[in-house]
Amino acid sequence: MLKDKSRKVELKVSADGSHTLFVPELDEHYHSVNGAYNESMHVFIEPALLYCNKTNINILEIGLGTGLNALLTATNTRHKNILYHSLEKFPLETEAAQQLNFARNNSEQAIFEKLHQLPWNSTERLTPQMSILKDENDLTSVQFTQQYDVVYFDAFAPEVQPEMWSEAIFQKIYDAMNIDGILTTYCAKGIVRRTMQAVGFTVERLPGPKGKREMLRAIKK
Repeated sequence: MLKDKSRKVELKVSADGSHTLFVPELDEHYHSVNGAYNESMHVFIEPALLYCNKTNINILEIGLGTGLNALLTATNTRHKNILYHSLEKFPLETEAAQQLNFARNNSEQAIFEKLHQLPWNSTERLTPQMSILKDENDLTSVQFTQQYDVVYFDAFAPEVQPEMWSEAIFQKIYDAMNIDGILTTYCAKGIVRRTMQAVGFTVERLPGPKGKREMLRAIKK
């Protein structure tokens, strides 16, 4: 049995062959069982990172988790400089991270290993184009000191972490984003969409990854 810093997790293989982790305590997976790698590309990289037309961007990730989104950002970037700020209240233990199979080649594996070896709570250079701050912190209590161009909202589902999907949380994120900032999430529930709209986001439904009919992209106008 593997662990993050407070919970047991189980290694699982998703439908596209990439790993995900299952948390028995929450009855929840870190990624889609229909394809972890493909879900991250579909929900975060393509409609957020690659949709952003800035050359220098600040990214906020809600939930570092396995590090898959961070790895895919580092290996798919066409931007000149990325500052990647990832919040994670329950960091994954090194033993669990070492078993994940997200890298497609030796170069990506080196980046992934470095990602998990870098110290927490300090901004460090991951690649020539990307610096990362792995912030062992809670979104409900963190105080943002910069503005963001892209937000990957990858918290556990509203049924599991309802406090993460509140109007207060989305207002906090909205206030920390630059104009034309982009937020994407896998969750397309009507109440989530209406909550985003209530704080000022312009929200559109997009086709979801395999296993989900829709996802959401929100823009700060």
